[in-house]
Amino acid sequence: MLRHPYLSILAFVALAFGGSAQAAEPELLLVIKNHRFEPVELKVPSGQRVKLVVHNQDSTPEEFESHSLNREKIIPGGAKTTLYIGPLKPGSYPFFGEYNEATAKGAVVAE
Repeated sequence: MLRHPYLSILAFVALAFGGSAQAAEPELLLVIKNHRFEPVELKVPSGQRVKLVVHNQDSTPEEFESHSLNREKIIPGGAKTTLYIGPLKPGSYPFFGEYNEATAKGAVVAE
């Protein structure tokens, strides 16, 4: 079987530059403790997708909810979950815990 010499070169270039050229999305940790989110404000780069790890350190479940981020996720007590948000335009995107709305509040700020 004959192979075209340019196919080998193209395959090499694709392997060398294809997957490694992209940087991984930023990863942020949001903790639920004493029915509060910590930190209260998460700063993220605008225009970029972000991996958000939410760790509920309380013994009771809490819900991460944000209408502006279009996310809603229940996190059982002692559990972690991963959410992806963005890319976002510059601005503030509030979130809250539906089970403890009086104390569990915060915002993602895209800059």
